[in-house]
Amino acid sequence: MTPDEPRRPDPDALLAEAAKAGRGRLKVFLGMAPGVGKTYEMLHQAGRRQAEGGEVLVGVVETHGRRETEALVAELEVLARKPIDYKGRTLLEFDIDAALARKPALLLVDEYAHSNAPGSRHPKRWQDVEELLNAGVNVWTTLNVQHLESLVDVVWKITGVRQRETVPDSALSRADDIELVDITPDELRQRLHEGKVYLPDTARMAVTNFFKPENLTALRELALRRMAQTVDDQLVVAMRQRGVEGPWAAGYPIVDVDDPRVYEDLLRRAAGRGFRTAP
Repeated sequence: MTPDEPRRPDPDALLAEAAKAGRGRLKVFLGMAPGVGKTYEMLHQAGRRQAEGGEVLVGVVETHGRRETEALVAELEVLARKPIDYKGRTLLEFDIDAALARKPALLLVDEYAHSNAPGSRHPKRWQDVEELLNAGVNVWTTLNVQHLESLVDVVWKITGVRQRETVPDSALSRADDIELVDITPDELRQRLHEGKVYLPDTARMAVTNFFKPENLTALRELALRRMAQTVDDQLVVAMRQRGVEGPWAAGYPIVDVDDPRVYEDLLRRAAGRGFRTAP
């Protein structure tokens, strides 16, 4: 091939793009922990879209009693939840059939990693979202980084908490847009003290356990690195679609690991992505 000859796009990249034809677009608001403002930001942007004339429907949003979040929900149309009987109790879950029947221009489905009540069509909410996307519905959702399947063991060793609700990394990788909602650990702990995340008793326990400064710093680092990985992946896809030959220049991240509990996990993950490690 001569320098002036147009480069041919990568066939695999073109096939992947063609497979998205007719599929809805997925946007994920990603954060390091509960309380950073993922749901609030999603609702804020949805309100702006509605004000500009776009159709927005709230499929399911968990406000957890936060007044600012409840105020934003009140400005949007909310889909009624579906009652499911389970062990003598009535649980209210997201109504996927009603959402598919409406097929709005934009549907908000909070808490991507949520486990649905027994008797639901899908065990996990991310599976509901996948069905909606395949039906051509555009979806916005929220996710904390500790719920990513590949990070469960790392997060457990950092925080001492094992996440039971997870989302496969492959599901997140199919997102068309990921927006990091980021605040500092100090700001998040201040929000806890002000009662903006949990009720007072729960907040006090959270501050001394999961929400310790060192835990939040590590979780924030994981979220930032996952976001950087997304940007790298999108760049590679774009270059392949345009027929730009690799390899593409990329910097190697430098990770200083002081905690031996997570050292082996990071080495394994780094080697799998071709990263270099230094003693």
